Amino acid sequence: MAEEVQISGGPETAKIRGPVAVPLLILITLGIYGLVWWYKINKELAELGAKHGTEELGTNPTLSLLALFPGGILIIPAIWTTVTTYQRSKRAQQLVGVPENNQANPWLYGVFYVIISLVAYGYLQAELNKVWRTISGGPAAAVPPAPPAV
Repeated sequence: MAEEVQISGGPETAKIRGPVAVPLLILITLGIYGLVWWYKINKELAELGAKHGTEELGTNPTLSLLALFPGGILIIPAIWTTVTTYQRSKRAQQLVGVPENNQANPWLYGVFYVIISLVAYGYLQAELNKVWRTISGGPAAAVPPAPPAV
C-alpha cells in the first residue's frame, strides 16, 4: 500500500510507492499502470515545483504522458520525457534538501534504462520516495552517519 504525504503543507499529496511494486504492476498490466504512474509522478513533481515557485519540475504532466504514449511510437518523444522526468526528480531532490551523496545517479539510471527499463522505473520511484520522505519529515533513505570527528 502506498503511503501518502502532503506536498509542502498544501492539500496536494504525493505517494511513496514501492520501488519493486511499480515495475511489477507495469509488467502485470502490460504497461497500462506505467502510463498512469508516469502521469502521476509528473503531476506530483509539478505540484511540488508550484509550491516552491518554480517551473523546473514541470508544469503539464499530460504532455509528459503524451510524449511517452503515443509519442513513443516516434521514439524521440519517449526518450525526451524519460530524460526530463529523471532530471526533474534529481532537481526535486536538490530542492527539498536530499543530501548530495544520497541523490540520484544519472549513470545508474541510464544503464538501467538501456538494459531493463522496468528496473529504471523502480529506481526512479525509489529516488522520488527520497523526496517525499524528506518533505514529510522522515529520513530520505538509509544513509550511514558520518564518522565522529577525531
